[in-house]
Amino acid sequence: MRESVRTIDTGTLKEPIISMIHEASFTLLPEIEGMFSTLAAQETVEKAAMTMNILLENAALARQESIPLCQDCGSVSVFIEAGHNIFFTGEPLPAVIDDAVKTAYERFCLRKSIVADPLRRANTGTNTPAFTHLDIVPGDRLKISVYLKGGGSENMTYLKMFRPTDPVDVIVDDIVRAVAAAGPNPCPPLFLGVGIGGTADVAMINSRKAVMRGIGTRHADPFYAEFEDVLLERLNRTGVGPLGFGGKSTVAAVFIREAPAHIATLPVALNMNCHSLRYRIVDI
Repeated sequence: MRESVRTIDTGTLKEPIISMIHEASFTLLPEIEGMFSTLAAQETVEKAAMTMNILLENAALARQESIPLCQDCGSVSVFIEAGHNIFFTGEPLPAVIDDAVKTAYERFCLRKSIVADPLRRANTGTNTPAFTHLDIVPGDRLKISVYLKGGGSENMTYLKMFRPTDPVDVIVDDIVRAVAAAGPNPCPPLFLGVGIGGTADVAMINSRKAVMRGIGTRHADPFYAEFEDVLLERLNRTGVGPLGFGGKSTVAAVFIREAPAHIATLPVALNMNCHSLRYRIVDI
């Protein structure tokens, strides 16, 4: 039987993307606020507890006063999962996404941080282009994820190509060293995305996708769920703490996303997202 085709005019996606950018920029997810309240109560270092409470106050003010959660309003990454039975009409999807980003950053007075060329640093003045990633999936579902990330935590991105014979303990030790070396620079407590496997570029993308898995979720595979638990426990013994003031809350959560790999390779990528985890996801 012939499958039906779903037609979507790309122009209808502009306002949903604008709305996602707005929500992510001004409102911390309630699950994160709840997590931060728990972390603050668990801190025994006075400066660490005070810092966690300031982060909660910052989130409340941002929400109430329509002030961005961070003065670095971030680059915009958009992840599209489009069913193979979807037929897009209208403007090219990347153009619609860039138009939505430009409109959102102007409408909500968000700082524009994208330069047109990496070495000749002229600001585009629109926070575009966005960094768009498209995956084709079965069916006619359309899922859009908008992810905002500041430059400070992005600068702490980490990639290492391990030997495929390296045991998990070696990988854990290296991740702990990398996060400890980053110290206060990525603005902890971190939401740590770990991409394992694939090629180097796939591992990097997966480390970004991983942090949008959902606050409070566990990896579906018990092996990787235990791996996440071990990393969280080890990382919170480093003593870096919130914004580098010491304490237990160096990392708020660890999210692993794995992928098949070549027999001779084992890439591991770290996305050290700051305490301001800004993303929204919609199914259309």
